[in-house]
Amino acid sequence: MRIPTKLIFTLFFTTILAGCVAPDLKVAPVAISDNPSSKIFQLEETLAEGRTQQIHVLSPTWYAKADGYLDKARYGLANNDSVTGVLQNVAYGHANFDKAKEYALIAQSAISQAIKARELANAAGAASLGDDYQKLEYQFTALTADIENNNLARAEKNEAKVAKGFADLELRAIKENTLGEVRTLLATNIENGAKKLAPKTLQETQDALTDADQFITQQRYERAEMQNKANAALFQAQRLGQVMTMSNSLKTMLPEDISLRHENQLQQITSKVGGRDLRNESVDLQLQNILESVASLQDDNQFLKDNRQQEKIDFEAKLTERRTEIDTQRQQIAALEGQSKEAQRERELIALREKETTANLEAERRFQQLFIEVQGMFAQDQAEVYKQAKNLVIRLKTIQFPVGKDLIMPDNYALLSLVRNAIRTFGEPDVVIEGHTDNTGSTAINAQLSQNRAEAVRQYFIANGTLDGQKLTAIGYGSERPLAANDTVVGRAINRRIDVIIKTEMTNN
Repeated sequence: MRIPTKLIFTLFFTTILAGCVAPDLKVAPVAISDNPSSKIFQLEETLAEGRTQQIHVLSPTWYAKADGYLDKARYGLANNDSVTGVLQNVAYGHANFDKAKEYALIAQSAISQAIKARELANAAGAASLGDDYQKLEYQFTALTADIENNNLARAEKNEAKVAKGFADLELRAIKENTLGEVRTLLATNIENGAKKLAPKTLQETQDALTDADQFITQQRYERAEMQNKANAALFQAQRLGQVMTMSNSLKTMLPEDISLRHENQLQQITSKVGGRDLRNESVDLQLQNILESVASLQDDNQFLKDNRQQEKIDFEAKLTERRTEIDTQRQQIAALEGQSKEAQRERELIALREKETTANLEAERRFQQLFIEVQGMFAQDQAEVYKQAKNLVIRLKTIQFPVGKDLIMPDNYALLSLVRNAIRTFGEPDVVIEGHTDNTGSTAINAQLSQNRAEAVRQYFIANGTLDGQKLTAIGYGSERPLAANDTVVGRAINRRIDVIIKTEMTNN
């Protein structure tokens, strides 16, 4: 019996790997006839998914090894190294990542309290506490190192101390960062006359601060509610500042000017949602008209979304039906021809390869069309659009956040609206939103800030009905992946960015 050439290559390559692999590392066989670019891309996807599961934190040594082999594979491909060498590095990358997953699962069970305490501390902004935070990070890393070194007993013994340390830092971060900012804003606004200009909002803010402070002191183990109350107090303090700004601006205005200002604001919204001009009617009626127009637009969006979902279901049903018909016809032909099973299998394999080749060519043609279409949506200074294997990447050049914050400013809405249109060009694909920073500040703060900014964009897309939440993933890389040197203002600005990665497998349908 003739052995397929691809199988010979696979066996040969597996033998090569088996001779140079550590006994405890299982390297899956890879055929050297595989496309090295595609295999590198698959490893990149695997490691990116691992980050969303915090595997790089729970098993840093093995994850770093996997990432190192990915870099070797990229370097080899760029420098025209042998296909065998490139694929060997990819295989080692997957093998090391599999080890990282094993140890991450152990860590999730053995030091779950420390992991949870660290997550809550990071969410509270504990990374800003400098050396005290860094000291605990070293202790946490020691726990994961013990697990990776199979010293589970020592990791479990020291977990409680690390968990308590992060819990204490969380409380301190909330009181010093969040509530500290609330107190500063309160003092500033009181000094600027809040007791006279905004007494109701001032009282609401003071009540929110008192409520949060007392709750944190008395219920220190109610972590989620503690953070919610602190955030609510900060929101009220920031709101007080806006009310004060508005109140001060209205002090110098005539009553008619105030009325015209409100009228103009309502009319701007009315025109945007396609409502009637009702400036000759009461303010309440104008507001009701706006609300009804918005509700109508939401209903339209939901209708279109439901239609797209139904079309997808219908298409998949038809596709299944056609595949069943083809399989039935093949079986009938095989029976009529009376050919041997081996010959029939060979013909089917040839036909399948031809079908796959045709489908791939059609998918590539379609992808190229959509790529050109999406490129045309953005001005050159707005975004860079490029292909990354089967994915399409939109690198947002002009999106800007306030320093140290994850707030999406209104100036970015037009750009994000274009990104929404680009995503919808591909139907309902999976989308990854990557956040990146420059290297200003600590690594921990940058990692958390980039994650928060990516999550803010994700929440924006969810709120605007672009995709369901499970279709959108946010990943923060901090300053790990710079595009330019961080030693210049221009370079740092380039590195502060959001990348939107559209998974385009649906174009194959």
